[in-house]
Amino acid sequence: QVQLVESGGGLVQAGGSLRLSCTASGRAFSAYAMAWFRQAPGKEREFVANTNWIGTTTKYAESVKGRFTISRDNAKNTLYLQMNSLKPDDTAVYYCAARRAVTGTSTSDNAYDYWGQGTQVTVSS
Repeated sequence: QVQLVESGGGLVQAGGSLRLSCTASGRAFSAYAMAWFRQAPGKEREFVANTNWIGTTTKYAESVKGRFTISRDNAKNTLYLQMNSLKPDDTAVYYCAARRAVTGTSTSDNAYDYWGQGTQVTVSS
């Protein structure tokens, strides 16, 4: 069992920045590929970014490329999402997800084994 706890969400003006954190416990953090997803009211959950078990490869949704950066600190069992140049369309609940590394990374929410509770990000105009 892996437990994921997210933090760092909040209210920010358009053009501002936030950094989300996801701390894992219960298993060896380095054994998991990690990802961020988000879900806005009335919309399906969508992929945001992912990274492999050592953080050497990353993938981003086209809507966030150049603005968001995913990273991980395995010594701290923590995943990060640095969000810059935020837009109102970025408003959503953001979720941290973990996948066993032997199965590889994925952009599909169905591929992930463990999920955090979500943290709200609201970007005002």
